Amino acid sequence: MINVSVRKYAGEGDLQALANLINTCETVDCQEEGTSVTELQLELNSPLIDKGRDICLWQDDRGRLVGFAKILIIKTKETSDGWLLYRIHPEARGGELEKEIFTWAEKRMWEVEGARNMPVKLRYWGRAERSDEIALLASFGFTGDRYFYRMKRALSEPIPEPQFPQGFTLHQGAQQDTEAWVQMFNDSFIDHWNPYDVTIEEIKYELTKPTYKPELDLKAVAPDGTSAAFCYCSINPYQNARIGRAEGWITFLGTRRGFRKIGLGRAMLLSGLRRLKAVGMEEALLIVDTENPTGALRLYESVGFCKVLTFISHVKKL
Repeated sequence: MINVSVRKYAGEGDLQALANLINTCETVDCQEEGTSVTELQLELNSPLIDKGRDICLWQDDRGRLVGFAKILIIKTKETSDGWLLYRIHPEARGGELEKEIFTWAEKRMWEVEGARNMPVKLRYWGRAERSDEIALLASFGFTGDRYFYRMKRALSEPIPEPQFPQGFTLHQGAQQDTEAWVQMFNDSFIDHWNPYDVTIEEIKYELTKPTYKPELDLKAVAPDGTSAAFCYCSINPYQNARIGRAEGWITFLGTRRGFRKIGLGRAMLLSGLRRLKAVGMEEALLIVDTENPTGALRLYESVGFCKVLTFISHVKKL
């Protein structure tokens, strides 16, 4: 039995030890979820994270990090959702540390409930094939409430020429007018499951990342000048180097109400795929809600995407 003690995140001096812990877990779990100091720094500097309260660490009696937990707190229309991510060193699993992490997470969300005076939920994102993890979550009161697919498409396959409705033009997105882009994003996802509004602060932070590529940030502009649809693509060069593949992501694809059912979504998707191929990517990936009400799953299948993994959103109402 490993004796552990809890402490707060101490800042960038913890990044290397955190990367070592996560990568040690990856050698056992083989989930393609390794990391680096640079990636962790970008992740933990997000304006959505309160480093003093949303991150917690556990170390053994030698001072070695054996546990890490982070909560990303998102305000939806009706609740504040805390998305929990955690890692436990393989030698420290199966004891009390799991209980400590979930207890800490619930306590943090109760603090949020008190501060915001609105209901809170604790959430966890996990793979459907991880029966051990699903059983652990169930033992702490979690249930699955939504399924998602990770889908992939080879960019070596032909990509049809995008066909935009008459008068619509393709532009680069958020850098030109951040406020308008944020409004377009929020309007586009208003009908989706568990929607939340992104903020100008979040998007401005994304634009400062060294991995941001303006040529992969696309929007369609209507004849009257309205930003009608968008396709935001991304590449993680650190992950690609780690796994030895050239993968790009269709990170977000959305169309505003009033501009749907006229082919904009398909045109933007094909434009994003062509841009990813143009910058040297060999495969495109995305995540889709299996019950998406706008027909996104059918759209992705129609242009050649195939399911490679299933994920479950787990929830615990507090």
